[in-house]
Amino acid sequence: MTTHKVGYFIGSLAAGSINRKLANALVRLVPPELAMSEITFKDLPLYSYDYDADYPPVARSFKAAITAVDAVLFVTPEYNRSIPGGLKNAIDWASRPYGTNAFTRKPSAVIGTSPGAIGTAVAQQSLRSVLSFCNSPQMNAPEAYIQFTPGLITDDGEVTNDSTAEFLRNFMAEFHTFIARVRSVLPKDA
Repeated sequence: MTTHKVGYFIGSLAAGSINRKLANALVRLVPPELAMSEITFKDLPLYSYDYDADYPPVARSFKAAITAVDAVLFVTPEYNRSIPGGLKNAIDWASRPYGTNAFTRKPSAVIGTSPGAIGTAVAQQSLRSVLSFCNSPQMNAPEAYIQFTPGLITDDGEVTNDSTAEFLRNFMAEFHTFIARVRSVLPKDA
């Protein structure tokens, strides 16, 4: 059994984020072939190309964490019909300077939750556009726009609705299949 290391990003910096709850649920529902680890970005300064010649230690560590995983999962809210600024800043750090993009050929998936009926559909489309530019192969289906209702997911990641739990379990199983397929064509060390 091949185990793939998956780094996940939680788009919200808020400690009580419903997307953090969703990420906790996904970690609980993941198939055994995926080893999950959060990649945090809250301590990154605002990106500027002035740093390109000498990245600060926090940015070097952040980029190394992405390089160390086989795939990335984005769990993001929607802010003003797009992704949170902190998440975009993190992606900018990881993809710069030119020629050192940590997302190149790294399989990715996007999911998110919101109280709204369309979940995080518009933010996900915005993020997908950025990931396309970053040359990250993306799992396009199943799409996952989770409408969050009070009590749907506990703080420790237990999903209280059986059909939602099954959908999320299937999403992660599909992500595993996608990672294996991409890695068979684009090996990490190639």
